[in-house]
Amino acid sequence: MNIKTKIKAYLDLTRAHFAIVWPLLFLSGLMLAFKDYNVFSWALTIRVIFIGFFGFEAGMVLNDIIDRNVDKKVGENKFTKYWRPFNERPLTSGTISIKEALLVFFLFVAISAILIATLPFPNFLYVYIIMIYAYSMEIFYQTVKRKQKFPFAQLLGRTDLVLFPVAGYLCYGNLTCTVFLYILFLYPWAQAHLGVNDIGDYDNDQKKNLKTITVLYGIKGNIIWISIFTLINISTAIFFIIFRMGLVSLIGFSLSFCLLLLSNVLLLRNRSPDTGIRILPIFHASLLIYILSIILDSIYYIPLFIS
Repeated sequence: MNIKTKIKAYLDLTRAHFAIVWPLLFLSGLMLAFKDYNVFSWALTIRVIFIGFFGFEAGMVLNDIIDRNVDKKVGENKFTKYWRPFNERPLTSGTISIKEALLVFFLFVAISAILIATLPFPNFLYVYIIMIYAYSMEIFYQTVKRKQKFPFAQLLGRTDLVLFPVAGYLCYGNLTCTVFLYILFLYPWAQAHLGVNDIGDYDNDQKKNLKTITVLYGIKGNIIWISIFTLINISTAIFFIIFRMGLVSLIGFSLSFCLLLLSNVLLLRNRSPDTGIRILPIFHASLLIYILSIILDSIYYIPLFIS
C-alpha cells in the first residue's frame, strides 16, 4: 500500500475536513468563560484549541473502532462521501488495521490528557471527568442503538456533544448559569441534527439493523422529532441570547434560525433520505454560525491582550 492511499485513509478515519469545527466548538465555551470572568489568556486559548482538536478527533476514531464490524454490512454511498472526503471506511476496507486505529486513538487521548493536566486545579479534574464521560457515551450510543426499542441511545448518547463546549468553559471557569443555558440550547440542536443524520443514512441503518430514530418511527416520525427539537432549540437559544449574549450573537443566531427553519421546510416538502443528505450541511452551517457568533460576541466584551 502506497503512502498516498494511507494518508487518504487516515483523513477518512478522522473526518479531517470537519476538523476545524471541533476546536471552535470547544473554544466557544472557553470564550464564554473569559467573558464571564472578564479575563483573557492567549496561552490558555492555544492549549484549549489543541485539547479540543485531539480530544474530538479521538472520538471520531473511537466511533470507527466500535462500528468496524457493523459497517461491513453496507457499501459506500453519498452519505459516506459527505462525512469522509475519500468515501471510504478505512477499518472495514482494511486500509487501516484495528491496531493502527487503536494506536491513533490512544495517542490522541494521551496528547489531550497531557494538555488538560496543565490546566489549574480543580478545572483539569472537571475536564477529565467530561472526557471520560464523553468517550463512555460514544460507546453507549453506538452499542445501545443496535438493540433498543426506545431511543435511549439518542437521548443520552448525544450529551457527549453538548458537554464538549461545557468542558471548554470549565478549562477556566466554574459551573455557572452560563453552562446551564449553553446545555439548554445546544442539546435540542444535537437531537434535531441527529434526526437529520439518521434520515440521510436511513438505507444503511436498515441494512445494519440499527434502531435509529428513522428505523424506530419511520421518516414521518423522525420529521416530527426534528421539528420539535428545532423549535425547542430556537426557543432556548433566545433565552441564551437574552441572559448571556449581545448584539453580535443576536445577528448570528437569527441567521442560524433561518437555516434551521429552511431545513425543516425542505424536509417537509420532500421526505426522503436524499433530502436528509442535502440539508445536513445546512444544519452543520447553523452550528458553525452559532459557534462563531458566541466567540465573536465574547471577544467584543473581553480584554484581548491580557497575558
